[in-house]
Amino acid sequence: MGSRFQVVEQGPPIEVFQKNKLFLEDTFQNKVNLTVGAYRDENGKPWVLPVVRKVEKQIAADDTLLHEYLPVLGMEQFSAASVSMLLGEDSPVIASGRAFGVQTLSGTGGLRVGAEFLNRHLKYNTFYYSQPTWENHHLVFVRSGFPNAREYRYWDAKTRAIDFDGLIEDLRSAPADSVVLLHACAHNPTGIDPTHDQWEKIADVMEERKLFPFFDSAYQGFASGDLDKDAWAVRYFIKRGFELVCAQSYAKNFGLYNERVGNLTVVTSDAALVPALKSQLTWVVRSIYSNPPAHGARVVATVLSDKALFDQWREHIKTMSSRVIQMREALRAELIKLGTPGSWEHIVKQIGLFSFTGLTARQVAHLIQEYHIYLLNSGRINICGLNPGNVQYVARAIHDAVTKFPAQE
Repeated sequence: MGSRFQVVEQGPPIEVFQKNKLFLEDTFQNKVNLTVGAYRDENGKPWVLPVVRKVEKQIAADDTLLHEYLPVLGMEQFSAASVSMLLGEDSPVIASGRAFGVQTLSGTGGLRVGAEFLNRHLKYNTFYYSQPTWENHHLVFVRSGFPNAREYRYWDAKTRAIDFDGLIEDLRSAPADSVVLLHACAHNPTGIDPTHDQWEKIADVMEERKLFPFFDSAYQGFASGDLDKDAWAVRYFIKRGFELVCAQSYAKNFGLYNERVGNLTVVTSDAALVPALKSQLTWVVRSIYSNPPAHGARVVATVLSDKALFDQWREHIKTMSSRVIQMREALRAELIKLGTPGSWEHIVKQIGLFSFTGLTARQVAHLIQEYHIYLLNSGRINICGLNPGNVQYVARAIHDAVTKFPAQE
C-alpha cells in the first residue's frame, strides 16, 4: 500500500537558511557569511548583550518566578513598555487610552496576528508591500487570509535609491481600505528609508485614499542608535490622526533572536473600542499558539522598566549601530581604492543591517563559487558579516565579480 503522504511535493528551500547551511558546511578557511540578518561582533562572533546576560542571571536566581501560563495576550508590563518605547512615553494616544499592545511571537507573530485580525474583523482583503520587501511579508499576509497581494514600487535599480514617483503612483491607485505594509526604519532588504518629507507625502496619499498603515518595526534603536529617530515615521502617522497597527521585534535590538519576543501595538481613535479589540485579538492568538513564552519578554520588560538597565541597553544599541556604520564606510572605501566600476555611495546612504548592493545574480554566484562569500541572490548582504579582518577580502572579491561580469545595462 502506498503512503497517503506521497501527494506531498518537495517544497522550495528558504534561501536565507539554505545559504547559511551551505556556509556552515563549507570548509574553506576564509569563508564569509553575509546571509542571515543577525548581529556579529568585530570577530565575526554572535554577541549576547551584557545587559541581557545580567538580567538572565537575576531571573535564574529568582525562586519566586514560575513557569505558569501567561495570559493569552501576554505579559502586560512587557506590552506597556513596548508601546511606550514605540510611541514615546509622553504620547497623547497612550495618555488617552487609545493605544495598547499584545505580546506576540516576535515580529513575524505580530504580522500574523495583526493581518488575521484585519482580514477577519475589518474585512480588509487587499494588502500592498514594497518591491522588494522581506520575503516573509507576502507569505504571512496570504496565509492570514488576504486574497489580494499587490506591490508598490520602491527600489530603483538604476539610481540605487527609492523610486518615489512610482511608489506614490501605486498608492494613489490603491483601492480604499487596502492595508499598506510600511517598514518603520531600516527597510529590509534595501536599507534605504524615505526622508521625512517623503513620509509626509506618503501619509498625504494614504489619508486621501483611505489606506490603512501596518508598520513593521524590526530595528528600532538598532538602525541609527537612537530609539526616537527610528520611531519617527510611526509617531508622525499617529500625529496625523491615523489609526494603525505596528509589529515590533526584539530579535535584533536585544539580540534575542531565538526567544521570539515581539509586540503588536494597536492605535485606535476611540478608547471605548479597546475592550472589544482585545477580546477578538485574544481569539486570534488562542487559535494560533494559545499564549506566548515568558522568558524573553521578562528580560525585555525588566530592562525597559529599570532606568539603569535601560541606559546600559541604549549603550549596547549604539555600539551595534555604530559598528554597522563603520563597516559600511570601510567597504565603500576599499571598493573606491580598488577603482571598482560603478558608484558605491548607496552603501553608506543605506541604514540598518542590510545593504542592497546592486550585485547581479551572476556576480553573486561568482562570489559564492570562487570566494566562498555567501549572500542572497538579490545582492542583499548583512553588513554585520563584515569586520576589519575580512572587509578587504570581500571588496577584492566584489571588484573581481563586477569586473569579470559587468551588469547588463
